Amino acid sequence: MQLVSHHTKLVLAFFVVYVVWGTTFFGVHLSLKSFPPFLLSALRLLIAGGALTIFCFILKKPFPSRDEIAKHAICGLFLFIGGIVAVVWAQQFISSSLASIIITTPFWFVVLDRRQWKFYFSSKWIPAGLLTGLSGVILLMAFKTGRSGAGSEMMQIAAIMVMVIGSLMWAATSLYLKYKTSAISMYVSTSIQLLSAGVATLLISYLAGELETFSFAQVQLDSALALLYLSLVSSLLAFLCFMWLITVQPPAIVSTYSYVNPLVATVLGWTLANEHISSLQLLALGLILAGVFFVNVPKYLSR
Repeated sequence: MQLVSHHTKLVLAFFVVYVVWGTTFFGVHLSLKSFPPFLLSALRLLIAGGALTIFCFILKKPFPSRDEIAKHAICGLFLFIGGIVAVVWAQQFISSSLASIIITTPFWFVVLDRRQWKFYFSSKWIPAGLLTGLSGVILLMAFKTGRSGAGSEMMQIAAIMVMVIGSLMWAATSLYLKYKTSAISMYVSTSIQLLSAGVATLLISYLAGELETFSFAQVQLDSALALLYLSLVSSLLAFLCFMWLITVQPPAIVSTYSYVNPLVATVLGWTLANEHISSLQLLALGLILAGVFFVNVPKYLSR
């Protein structure tokens, strides 16, 4: 007898990627106070990958072949350097709320996922929802008060471009993993992806000279706690939920998390950083939620 229904699993998984990944940008903001960007990314990935590897050993998951290890190691580089390292590096120069808005995965999923084009464009609700959510995100950013980051104008433009390219890498690799199914457990494949990206990013950190100036003795408590949250909750739990979701749902629907994440980031700024929310920003948040609802209307109608 199934203890948890498929619908309940969907709701819980969407809740995790919507809310947890929305808080990630604030967590990165806290962690960057004590950790340089590449080292922060490396530690985040290695802690998550190490914890999942231990879990796989406890469950006695079969050891993968060399080909599978190589495949998922390469996928891990594209996934996490595009999806995590790019975001962390960019947040040196732009604010966490702006970073949350630049995630362009819904666009890339629609463009790249040709197998789902018939579904995406078979109903007016899905494109309408994507456009409505995007308009809310643009409105949210247009009327956001305060600084958009600490970097110069040129570095902010560079940061935005890096994040757009990172979103493309994330979407393309996610689609590859969705359609090129693997015989090994998702837990095993994910641990390989996390560890390979972590090792590569640690090497980048070393070559960038970060290890020469960094000292664990200077790490603040809130930064350390944020690192653990980013590792175990954001990089591990939320990523596993995401990978499961794209196997059972159209990827563009799953990618609506990137519309809800700015909403969560804005609410965090309002509650934790005393940022003001205007009536126009409330309208923007309403548009985002309406967009998420619209893309799910065909599923509701089919029931």
